[in-house]
Amino acid sequence: MSAPQTVDRVLLVAAVVLILVAGALLLARIWRGPSMLDRAIALDVCAALIIAGLGAKSAFARDPFYFPIMLVLAFLGFTGSVGIARFIAVRDRPPGHRYGERARKDGEERP
Repeated sequence: MSAPQTVDRVLLVAAVVLILVAGALLLARIWRGPSMLDRAIALDVCAALIIAGLGAKSAFARDPFYFPIMLVLAFLGFTGSVGIARFIAVRDRPPGHRYGERARKDGEERP
């Protein structure tokens, strides 16, 4: 094995180790997370770690088969994050606030 191939292997192994460490820390955040938002963000990062792991596997095997799968997972992670953010925004809205209503200035009368 040549020197560039050895460097490639070492860097890929280091990337996989870092992804595994990040995954372990991520599980701790999901388990401990004090709020629903912390857990939601951790699940979004989980999707990113899965994509990174597939990218490392694809680079290790030198096979572009996983790229469309990574693209679909990125789309699902994005839509999941937007859905969770909308759910949390509706849940945490102050009482008496209607969706789409503009804020009124003090002293302005209601119709």
